[in-house]
Amino acid sequence: MTDFANRLTTRPLKVDRPVIDKTGLNGSYDFSLTFAGNAAELKSNLEGLDRGTGSGPSIFTVVQQQLGLKLEPRKGPVEILVIEQASKVPVEN
Repeated sequence: MTDFANRLTTRPLKVDRPVIDKTGLNGSYDFSLTFAGNAAELKSNLEGLDRGTGSGPSIFTVVQQQLGLKLEPRKGPVEILVIEQASKVPVEN
């Protein structure tokens, strides 16, 4: 489930925040998610996800209906990178 949670943050699904596995389920699972009835519909739905204009079901709905898992927004600690200073070094042409 940890691998699945990590995949939710990458394309084409791209949940807009970190996904942390809190299921407590260990081991490997074999499952499929269906986002469309055919290839053309799938392409349209995934392109819509990329643009934020998808007309198909959201990843939140699909995961809950097909897997019985709920993606819940929560506040928690996340890693951040702070850059305190950046300097441009002149380069000879």
